[in-house]
This record gives sequence, C-alpha cells and structure tokens, in this order.
Amino acid sequence: MRKPEIHWQILIALGAGVLFALYLHPYIGWISWIGSLFLQLLKMVIIPLIVSSIISGVGGIGSTENMGRLGLKTISFYLITSILAIVLGLALVNFFKPGIGIDLSLATTITELPSADQSIGQILLRSIPDNIFKSLADGEMLPIIFFAMTFGFFTNMVSNEYRKPVLGFFNAVFEIMMKITMTVIKLTPLGVFAIMATVISQYAGDGNALIQIFSSLGIYMFTVLAGLIIHSLITLPLIMWLTVRINPWKHIRNMSTPLLTAFSTSSSSATLPLTMEAVENKDGVSNKISSFTLPLGATINMNGTALYECVAAIFIAQAYGIELSIIQQIVIVITALLAAVGSAGIPMAGLVMMTIVLKAVGLPLEGIGLVLAVDRILDMFRTTVNVFGDTCAAAVIAKSEGEQLNV
Repeated sequence: MRKPEIHWQILIALGAGVLFALYLHPYIGWISWIGSLFLQLLKMVIIPLIVSSIISGVGGIGSTENMGRLGLKTISFYLITSILAIVLGLALVNFFKPGIGIDLSLATTITELPSADQSIGQILLRSIPDNIFKSLADGEMLPIIFFAMTFGFFTNMVSNEYRKPVLGFFNAVFEIMMKITMTVIKLTPLGVFAIMATVISQYAGDGNALIQIFSSLGIYMFTVLAGLIIHSLITLPLIMWLTVRINPWKHIRNMSTPLLTAFSTSSSSATLPLTMEAVENKDGVSNKISSFTLPLGATINMNGTALYECVAAIFIAQAYGIELSIIQQIVIVITALLAAVGSAGIPMAGLVMMTIVLKAVGLPLEGIGLVLAVDRILDMFRTTVNVFGDTCAAAVIAKSEGEQLNV
C-alpha cells in the first residue's frame, strides 16, 4: 500500500490532534514535548538556512541593476498586498460592526502591557545590527537578513578570485541545510499532531467558558476570518492570474505542506525551511528568487497580521463606544502597515504592534484584553495567510523575471 502524500499525513495529524485534546485531555503532557522538539528542529535550521540562502542568492544575482529591480518588485508586491489586506479588513469591520454591544467585563486581565512608546523609526532602526554575532545568537531576523543581503551584495564587488570561494562555501552550506530540512519535513505530521493537541487542550478544559467566549466574540472572529479567506482565496489568486498568468489553485496545492505547518505552528519563521523547499522543488522557482523574497517575506510581509490588527483596533473602538473619524481610520491603516514591517525582532510582537496601533489613534490599551481570549486561534489563520502571501510573491516575481514554473 502506497504511503499517503505528506499534506494528507499533516491533515490527518491535525484532526487526530484535535480528537486527542478533546477526549484524552489529561494526557496532553505525554505528547506536548514532541511538538516542542519539532519546533526546536525547525528553529535550528532557520538561521544557517537564511544566511546561506540569502548570501548565495544575492551574490548570484549579479549586477546592481538586477538587485535593484528584484528588490523593487519584492517590496512593491509586499506593500501593495498588505495595503489591500488592511483596506479589506477596514471595510469588513465597518460593515459587520462586531464590537457594538460587547460586554467589556469579558476582557482578559493583562498583567503587563508591552511598551508603546517606541516610534516606527526606532523599530525600523532595529533592522541594522550593531553586532551581527549578537543578532545571530538572539535570532533577530531583520538584522540578520539586512547583514546577509549586504554581505551578498558586496560579494559582487570583489574580484572572482575572492568571490567564487565565498559563494561556493555558502552554496554548499545551503545545500546541506536543505538536506537537513528535507529530513525534518518527514517529522512534520508527528510535530503537527502534538502542537495541535496542545493548543486545542487550552480551550477544551472548560466547555462553558468556551461557549461564552465564542458566543460573545463570534462576530469578531467571523469578521477576521472572512477577511483572511477573501484575501487568500480571491485577492492573491487574482493578482497571480492577472499579472503573470499563474494557476493559483495549482500553486495552493503545491504549497499545502508549508501552509498546514504554518497553521499549526503559528510561526512564519519556523515554517520558512518548508516554504523554501516547496517553492523551489514544487513550483520550480530558482534559489536566486526564493532566497531573496522568502526570508524577507517571513519577516516583513504580514498580510494576515496587518488585516487582523486593523480589525482588532476598530473592534476595540466599537466596544468602548469610540467613534473613529475617516482620518483616524486612515491612520490605523498606515500604522498597521508600518508596525507589521518593523515588528519581527521584538518579543510579544503582536501585542507590541497592537499597542502602537491603538496609541496612534488614542484608543485604550486595556482593550487588548478583549481580543486575547481568541488570539491564539486567529493567530493560526493569519500566519497561514502571511506564509501564503510570501509564496505568491516568490512565484509572481520569478515568472516576471522570465522563469519557467510548474504552475
């Protein structure tokens, strides 16, 4: 009997994890370590994979003109799709008005709110490392990407005598890291099963509390999910088809493994090794394009998160009975976009983003407690959309550069 494909194995693992959490709740401790082990293995691969892929990819782009063109296309794609996602969220939250009539006593108490006094400029400055070795040790993604791109770019400025051995070394490291990634991928169903069981068990303990949360925040959840679904199944596929004639449904099928993994882990960065493998081996995107667009996308392209932040901010305003003017709503759109770009290397990034957005229009920071109860569930969906946006960018840019893809 033929073994089912990896995406079917992951889907079965997702279902099995939910059932385990519901019916074998007391035994979660027996399997939760498996999910932690899987995430640790993915995190082990991330930084050496990113550094080697960016340096070899950017070093292989060649001229400054090629680099500039690729950079402009990538940043433009990420900005345009993020703005479309935020505007969609804005339209939906104003249409459904999920915050009107919400019981403010349902707000989760927050013991410590993250600082909201950082400017966008300060956050963006974090992308330039003052000590690259410290950034590598701390896993700070934006500074690592900035350094790797700079290093890769300047390898093109030296003579072939020095350039070839440097690129040869990083190409070799990249190939080895991809072999390790392929092995880790085989453990994905097991890891997804354990992670899903652990997440669902947090909600499965108290059925009455669960019913109360979902009945009160149901419209808010529906609004966020509707926005994420429309963006990922209509907006992004339309962009792929209209701009470079890519078959979006074939692309989605090719990306099933990283998308399902992103859903269960809620981490774009942890999913990055699997995303790179699928984009290169299934879509046929070259390493030159994937190594430039995907690590950058996993860090700054937050379509799903930006949409969520916009909906959540206006939901909090509605819940507190605060009328937001058109100008204030435009400020939310711009702030959500900029905060999404700069939030990558910050602990509690989602909360920090939310405090920045709320403070920009004078909304109460305590309102974050209203959305925390369902944040983990929505995080799974928005991370999936974030990763899907990255893969769409890689495919669209590769096709626009004249590459022959399998979609």
